Parts: sequence; C-alpha cells; structure tokens
Amino acid sequence: MIIHKEGFKILTVLLLFLLILNTGLTVLLKSTLIFVILVPISLILFILTASFFRNPKRKCFLHDNAIIAPADGKIVAIEEVEENEFIKTKCIQVSIFMNLHNVHINWFPVNGKIIESYYKPGLFMAAYLPKSSTDNERTSTLIQCNNGKQIAVNQVAGAIARRIVCYAKQNNSIKQGEQLGFIKFGSRVDLYLPSDTRIDVKLEQKVRGNQTVIGWF
Repeated sequence: MIIHKEGFKILTVLLLFLLILNTGLTVLLKSTLIFVILVPISLILFILTASFFRNPKRKCFLHDNAIIAPADGKIVAIEEVEENEFIKTKCIQVSIFMNLHNVHINWFPVNGKIIESYYKPGLFMAAYLPKSSTDNERTSTLIQCNNGKQIAVNQVAGAIARRIVCYAKQNNSIKQGEQLGFIKFGSRVDLYLPSDTRIDVKLEQKVRGNQTVIGWF
C-alpha cells in the first residue's frame, strides 16, 4: 500500500505513541499478557489509520469535454442551484459524499486553468447533509476549462474531518487526473457545472475518483 504524503506526519506520531504506550504499560504492569493483547490492537489501529491515507495509482479518463469524478464516494445531490460565489448564475450541483473507507484524495475533474482558490472557515456538520455545502468549512476553486466553460469545485469538511488540503494555485494550468488536494477522514466534494451539462450519474450511485465520468459539456 502506497501512503499519501499527507499521512506521513500523522502516522509517525501515531506509531511513536503506540510504541510508548505498549512499552510503558508492559513495563509498568510487568505483564507480558498486556503486551500480547496490546500489540495486535495497536497494529490494527495503525493499519486502519494508514488505509485512510492510501494513494492508489489510477489511469485517468482524459477528454476536454468530460467531467471526471474528483473523489471516491456516493452521489448525494444532483440539483439546479444558484451559485453565488464564483460563477454567479444557475448551475448543476453534483455532490459526492466520501465516507471513512473511501480514498480521501481529490483530483482535478477537467483540463484548464485555476482562476481563483480560497479557504472559507465554517461548521463541521455531517457532510451528507445538504446544508454542509454552504455552512461547513471548505476550500473553493474556480476553474476555466480548456473549452471555455467555467466550473467550481468545493472541498467540504465533514463531522470528523478538520483538515482540508488544497494544491490549487491561482493562474496555474491543471490537467485531469492531477491531484487537487486531500481531505483528512470523511468529507464531501461539490461540483458546480454549467446548466447545459449532460449528467451521466444518478443519485446514490457510487463513483470512483479519476475514473467515473460525471458528465459532459
């Protein structure tokens, strides 16, 4: 299993903590039974945490008119909304809920250029709730696509997630399949697409980041 760079610090701290805990309790209680019990539990905890930071190699589907899933997860919203931050017009919102078992990397869904990207503090309500799109902590990125269209991508924190990482930099050119960022533990990614976009996914459908086609311009 390849570990993403965003997990290095957390996993190092966790490993040191578990080593100190196991060694300290074994010496303090002078019992090898404690050691025999703690080691398997600690190993399982470490492996489960490491799985949150897995970094799978995936071949991206590439096409200038395609919008590729920016994250693993389940489609929890497909609706027409008024996008008032970036595009400032009616858009189709497609939302992907990422649970604790999904890969937590986010990818750029299109080819283009970063127009703007910023962080907005907020709440930490459950990411599957509709209000989380507007009320939760998030990072918003506006992309000018190669075909002239504009889309917005919001990385939204959830009830557990407290750390959003975004690699988008203003004026940088980006390609489908490159990493947009990382949301630690559970979360949500919202896409705001032009109203004439053909949507190819359905509610409750499970999608695979970097591979599932969300729709077409």
